[in-house]
Amino acid sequence: MIEQIALVGYSGHAYVVAEAIELSGHKLIGYFEREQSSLNHFRLPYLGFEGNYENLAIVIANSGKFFVGIGDNRVRRRVLNDLRAAGLQTTLIAHPRSEISPRAILGEGTFVAVGAKINTLATIGEGVILNTGCIVDHECSVGNFVHVAPGAVLAGNVEVGNEAFIGAGAVVKQGITIGSNAIIGAGAVVLRDVPNNQIWFGNPARPYIK
Repeated sequence: MIEQIALVGYSGHAYVVAEAIELSGHKLIGYFEREQSSLNHFRLPYLGFEGNYENLAIVIANSGKFFVGIGDNRVRRRVLNDLRAAGLQTTLIAHPRSEISPRAILGEGTFVAVGAKINTLATIGEGVILNTGCIVDHECSVGNFVHVAPGAVLAGNVEVGNEAFIGAGAVVKQGITIGSNAIIGAGAVVLRDVPNNQIWFGNPARPYIK
């Protein structure tokens, strides 16, 4: 089914989302951003200031659905929840060259990038970014508004708490729990459970202490 989608945010991560939307056969009706972009790579109409929720609600309600193309987990959560509270609908965007098991469950507002692989019985929350080439293996549970960065690997039965960030190329051993709001550094190899709100890095991964 072809959907008409308004993109909220229009830089960096949003470009990746925009291309996936187009390649999936959906129609981008335009973008919301702080100000009109001089780098309009996708030749989209500027729909207005992203912080003007009243205007966003009017435009989106008259056209279709919205998708939040913002990389920051907390900002993405706030914007997505505010727009849904206004009665608007988001959707799931998966690049046509991603691989998603028919037995995986993915929440609304989640983005699956090119080359990402989501294996059987994985459960993915709302507003998640599963970025380029990442692997979420069997029976993983990924919370809401998580970002799994390019090339990261979650082996089987990994649990990731809400708003955690798994850095590019990181590997998380099977059965490990990553706490909410935790940050795993790029290239880290996680062999132990990571508590909430901690930063871990290195091989093997260890807590960052200021």
